[in-house]
Amino acid sequence: MEHVTAALGVSERFACRVLGQHRSTQRQAPVSPDDEAALTAEIIGLARQYGRYGYRRITALLQAEGWHCNHKRVERIWRREGLKVPARQPKRGRLWLNDGSCVRLHPERPNHVWAYDFVEDRTCNGRKIRMLNVVDEFTRECLTIRLARKLNSLEVIDVLANLFIARGTPVHIRSDNGPEFVAKAVPGWVHGVGAKTAFIEPGSPWKNGYVGSFNGNLRDELLDGEVFNTLVEARVLIEQWRVHYNTARPHSSLGYKPPAPR
Repeated sequence: MEHVTAALGVSERFACRVLGQHRSTQRQAPVSPDDEAALTAEIIGLARQYGRYGYRRITALLQAEGWHCNHKRVERIWRREGLKVPARQPKRGRLWLNDGSCVRLHPERPNHVWAYDFVEDRTCNGRKIRMLNVVDEFTRECLTIRLARKLNSLEVIDVLANLFIARGTPVHIRSDNGPEFVAKAVPGWVHGVGAKTAFIEPGSPWKNGYVGSFNGNLRDELLDGEVFNTLVEARVLIEQWRVHYNTARPHSSLGYKPPAPR
């Protein structure tokens, strides 16, 4: 601009007014930070590794690795590189009672309310595999994933017994009304060890929302993108994902911190 104004014999103020530019644009040329290229490469690498993460969760991962950046800078690079933010889940309604109230048991501390549910998938030969997922609703930690071709009420009791020994007995255990859960053996055993069962109403899966959200993340981030050749391979990959979910994956409801960081 200085060379142009000198050649035309006009002031910088006049030239900026004619061109419609603010004068501050001529004061200092934009300078990219020294780590811009490295940060961009790291963001792209994380986006490839965790294809269903948005820029806020990527920001939390970067900060955990020691990068000094906020979500605004990451979002700018994210959009510049054409990375796609995952679509939002549609909102779900809630089951209201006749008197206009809505009763829900809210977790208040670790080991207060656990929730558990089944997820199904298949190995590449078409054979079904079932997963029993147990989640602490307060911490959002996945306590365990039991994987087998078939799971019955006795295996549910075995999973819970191992967790009770390792972590203590929760106050409540929330579950679905599936046949494995309504079997007399499971609630009878649960009450016998001092816990309380909390069955949700039929046709209202959102009332078991914590484990439902976990199941959705498991399917979205792992099951939908992996081909399991054998049951053993599925167990190894799913357990690796569970450890990552608990210790490294940023959780939005926890301030983008993992449920159980190391």
